[in-house]
Amino acid sequence: MTSLVAVVYEDVRWEPQGRRFAGEVLPRYGTYHPAVPASIADLVLDLPSPVAAHAESASREIARFDSELGGEIAPFGAVLLRSESAASSQIENLTASARAIAEAELPGGTAKRNAESIVANTAAMQAALALSDRVDADAILAMHRALMVNEPRHAPGEFRTEPVWIGGGSTPIGATFVGPRHDLIPGAIGDLVAFAQRTDVPALAQIAVGHAQFETIHPFTDGNGRTGRALVQALLRNKGLTRQVTVPVSAGLLADTSAYFAALTSYRDGDAAPIVQSFTQATFDAIANGRRLIADLREIRNSWNDAITARSDSATWKVADLLTRRPVVNAALLARELGIESTNAHRYLNPLTEAGILVASTSGPRNRVWRSPEVLAALDAFAERAGRRS
Repeated sequence: MTSLVAVVYEDVRWEPQGRRFAGEVLPRYGTYHPAVPASIADLVLDLPSPVAAHAESASREIARFDSELGGEIAPFGAVLLRSESAASSQIENLTASARAIAEAELPGGTAKRNAESIVANTAAMQAALALSDRVDADAILAMHRALMVNEPRHAPGEFRTEPVWIGGGSTPIGATFVGPRHDLIPGAIGDLVAFAQRTDVPALAQIAVGHAQFETIHPFTDGNGRTGRALVQALLRNKGLTRQVTVPVSAGLLADTSAYFAALTSYRDGDAAPIVQSFTQATFDAIANGRRLIADLREIRNSWNDAITARSDSATWKVADLLTRRPVVNAALLARELGIESTNAHRYLNPLTEAGILVASTSGPRNRVWRSPEVLAALDAFAERAGRRS
C-alpha cells in the first residue's frame, strides 16, 4: 500500500502531429511538460479526520435522498439526470435554457449547438448508469462515445493518440496543465479502474479521488470533464450510494468552480483532502437544490388538478404527468412515451392549453410543439441556483 504522491512532469520536445494539427502553421520546436500520474491502485487514502467524517455524512445524505424518491422515480429520476447533465456541461461553459434542451430532445425537433451537446451529455450519463455494474475501461469508452457521437473529430470512444492540454495557446508549450503522453493512458486507466473496484475505501472519498485521477489522465482530446463527471454517477451507483436517482453533484460543483479546479490542482500536488472536501460540499449543495426542484415540481403538478377539466379516465392526465419530466412535447413524443396516436394528440393537448398549462408554438418546419412554462421556469431556477456561488 502507498500514500498519494504528487504528479511528476516530463520534458518532451514539441513536434506537432496528428489530426488536430493537420494544415496548421505552428512552432516546430520547444519543450512541454506532460504529467506522469502516480499509481493509485494500492493507495492508502489518509484524510484528516474532519474531512473523512464530513464525507461520510454526505454519503449518508445521498442514500437518504435516493430513498426518499424511491416511490416517485419516474418523473424525478429523469429530471435529475437531465439537470446533472446540464450542470456538468455548464462547468465547461456550455449553457442552454431548459426550453432549448427540451426542444433538442424532441423527436424530429431542431437543436441549437449547446443544447445538442447537453443532450449528448445526458446520453453519456445514461450510459454511465447502464454500465455501472462494471466500471472498467470499456465502460469509460462507451460513456465518451455517447457524449461525443456528434463530434467525430474527437474520436468518440477512443483514447487519444496526441497531446492534450489546458490553458496556454495553440501548443502545449507553457500550458497550465498537459495530460500524460498518450502511450501511458491504457496503463493509467487500468490503474484507476483497479482503485475504483476496491471495496476497502470510503465510497465518496474514493469517487472524488477517482474523478481527480481521471481528470489528471485526461484520456480524450475533448469531453474529459463531462466524461469524468459521468464516471462519478457510475461510481455512485456502483458503490450503492444511489440505487434509483441521479444526485446532481455537478450542480453542487457549479456553486464554486474555482474551488473545484483548485482542488484538482491540489490533488496533482499530492493532497487529496481538497477534492474530497469539494465533492462533499457539492453533495450537500446538490441535494438541497434537488429537493427544492422536486418540491417546486410537485407543487406545480398539484396545482393543475383543479385547472384540468378532462374526464378522470382521459389520457390528458397522463400527458400532465409526463410534463413534469418532459416539459416540451409534440405529437411524436406522445406517441413514443404514452402510445397516443399522432392524429389524436390534440384531443389531449387542447384541454391543457385551454387551462393555461401548455403554450403552443413551432420548432422547425411543420413541427407543432407544446411547452409548460411553469416547469421550464422551475428547471431554469434550479440551474440559476446551481450557478450561484456560495
